[in-house]
Amino acid sequence: MALDQTSKLIAIVDDDEAMQDSLRDLMEAADMPRMSGLELQARLKQEECNIPIIFITAYDDAEIGAQAMKEGAVKFLQKPFDHQLLLKMLRGTLDS
Repeated sequence: MALDQTSKLIAIVDDDEAMQDSLRDLMEAADMPRMSGLELQARLKQEECNIPIIFITAYDDAEIGAQAMKEGAVKFLQKPFDHQLLLKMLRGTLDS
């Protein structure tokens, strides 16, 4: 991502699991209130934020998966999914 004075990356860290859940819910509500995953991917691409994206969706839609992968997603998972599979995908993404 091309960082300028207005673009910043912030990590929020807390060791309390309940607070982590609460903060995650807050951030999700603030980040994607009226935006689909594909729209977020397009915006990140437009802003030259080249980060690996693993899509997770509850929808059984092959077109969404195909479009996400075509636009650069590294993986696509449909809910419910095996948590070990997600961890394997994360390790593979980090190693590449």
